[in-house]
Amino acid sequence: MVSENEQLLNAIEVLFSATQEKEEINLTSEQIEMLQMSEVDIKEDRLISEKDLMKQDDEWMK
Repeated sequence: MVSENEQLLNAIEVLFSATQEKEEINLTSEQIEMLQMSEVDIKEDRLISEKDLMKQDDEWMK
């Protein structure tokens, strides 16, 4: 049992250390523009809940 717990702790440590590494992501100008548009939508409260989105998708698929 101790061996399994130790393996689990080692696996968790690997996951945490992997997520802590900083990876530089290069975005295209289009991706940057979409992110900026999203920020404006959030500030302007132009949001939709996941539930409402799923309902709209269901309607559209009919």
